[in-house]
Formats: sequence, structure tokens, C-alpha cells
Amino acid sequence: MTNIDVTIPLEGGEYVSGVFSLPSRSAPASGTAVAVAHGAGNDMTAPLIVSFAEGLGRAGFPALRFNFPYRERGKRAPDSQKTLEKTWRAVCRYLEEGVHCPVERIVAAGKSMGGRVASQMTAGGSLPSAGLVFLGYPLHRPGNPEQLRDAHLYDIAVPMLFFAGTRDSLCHLERLREVLERLKAPWRLEVIEGGDHSFNLPRSASLTEAEVRDDILQHTVEWLRQLP
Repeated sequence: MTNIDVTIPLEGGEYVSGVFSLPSRSAPASGTAVAVAHGAGNDMTAPLIVSFAEGLGRAGFPALRFNFPYRERGKRAPDSQKTLEKTWRAVCRYLEEGVHCPVERIVAAGKSMGGRVASQMTAGGSLPSAGLVFLGYPLHRPGNPEQLRDAHLYDIAVPMLFFAGTRDSLCHLERLREVLERLKAPWRLEVIEGGDHSFNLPRSASLTEAEVRDDILQHTVEWLRQLP
């Protein structure tokens, strides 16, 4: 696996940084590339994002992790929805150009906010995604499972893979299961026992966080290989 630092042009003359994890010759590149977005409180250097993207590259799936503009500028407050969507479109255009490897289809993956925006765009038809991977979906505000962010999920037609921790304050597991049962598209749920919204575990957990990240990666690779 090889990492390549890239610069992704946005509409209006802006740029964001990205890192492309490319398979080695011993693991020929799949025609499926994965774009990996970070969450609101971190960036593309977050350990989960790095291990996920690099692991996909080692498994034969080219993966491009990237920053949203606010993190590129060192800011903490997320960009507007319009800017987040503009960035996702630019990343997909970059992948479609096939500069570093041929790309036949794109799967959008994201931590929390990054995944939510990708799902909204996919539901509206403005993101060319063949599948969605949610590394912790923000189903509701912390501790408020009665007001769900689920309306657009029912308009999605592509397969979806959800990872959810049992201690996630932004995604009550039973409410998520209720939503999933009503989806039209194929879906799969992988539960991280003891995991919070970032899949951090309590000290009493039998697994390490590195083992959890590896488990997430392996489930994703298996799911990607089964995509129609």
C-alpha cells in the first residue's frame, strides 16, 4: 500500500488536502474506490480515519481521505451544508478523473457528519455513490432520541453499512434498528459492544481500540466485496 498526498480543487478556486491510499502490486486495485470523510470534531488524521483508509488500500480498495475546508484552515466550527456538499462533489470528481488509478464506482464513507452529508446528497441524487458506509451515524442530538435525522434515509437506493456503538449518545441503538427496518435499500448493521460515538471503549472492555478498528475494517472489506 502506498500513500500519496493530493490536493483537491473545489469550485471557486479553493483547495483541500487529501491522502490517497493505493493498493500495492500484490493486491491489485479494485474498480471500487472509497472516499472517506471525517467527522465534525476531527480531520483526516484522526486514527480511525487513517487506519480505515490505509486498511482499505492494503485490501485492494483505493481510498481517498480528505479534509473539509474548515479543518484545512484550522477552524473548529464546521462549514455550511453548502460547502460540505461542494467538497464531497469535488472529491468524487477527483476520483472519477482516475489520475492515480482507474475508478469504476465510488463508495462514500464517513464519520458522523461526513457520512450524514454523503447520505443526504445520495438521497437527493447529487452524489454518485454506489454505497454508503457510516462510521457512527448521528441519528439524533446527544441524549435526544425522540428527534431523529432519518427522513432522507428512506429515499436512498444504494446499499448501506452502519457501524454503531452501544454507548453512542448520538445514535440510540434501538431507535436505529427501528429506522433500518423501514429502509428500502439493502442495509447491514455491525454493533460495537461498549463503543461510544467514536468507538472508544471503557477500560473494562475485552478488546483494544486497535482491535475494534481492525474489526470495522474487516467487516467493510467483506461488505465491499459483496456489493452488487
